[in-house]
Amino acid sequence: MKECIRIFLICPVKSMPGTTEKKIKKYVRALENEHKKTGGLPKKVHWPLRDTPQDDPAGGFNICKTNFRAILVAEEIHIWYDEASGGSKFDMGGVFMLIETLRNILYLEKKIVIANENEVIDNSQKSFFKVFKRLAERGN
Repeated sequence: MKECIRIFLICPVKSMPGTTEKKIKKYVRALENEHKKTGGLPKKVHWPLRDTPQDDPAGGFNICKTNFRAILVAEEIHIWYDEASGGSKFDMGGVFMLIETLRNILYLEKKIVIANENEVIDNSQKSFFKVFKRLAERGN
């Protein structure tokens, strides 16, 4: 029997304003405490700032490996979208490839949630935001 819902949160880690970090922390806390109000399964969020060691003597390789493993086992991928976050774009590219592989070869889905969708201003014709918005709408 499943003990919890595993979530991986793609979000900025480096050079993040304190206000953004506070919003993300509040979002993570709300997800992890939601079951107390709803009675559903607890949610375990992998938040890279908290759960992935950022001191990496391998120059980032171990960070990428840790995050990838957490993405693989997550049932849901939540994205705190930040156009300026290079690490988030790296993770989003990996998630896109994984989701398309799961869907087209194994007929499996992962739920995608854009955590801060109401805050994103995206006037460009093409963007990662538009790609993940479409994935979120398709799988939910």
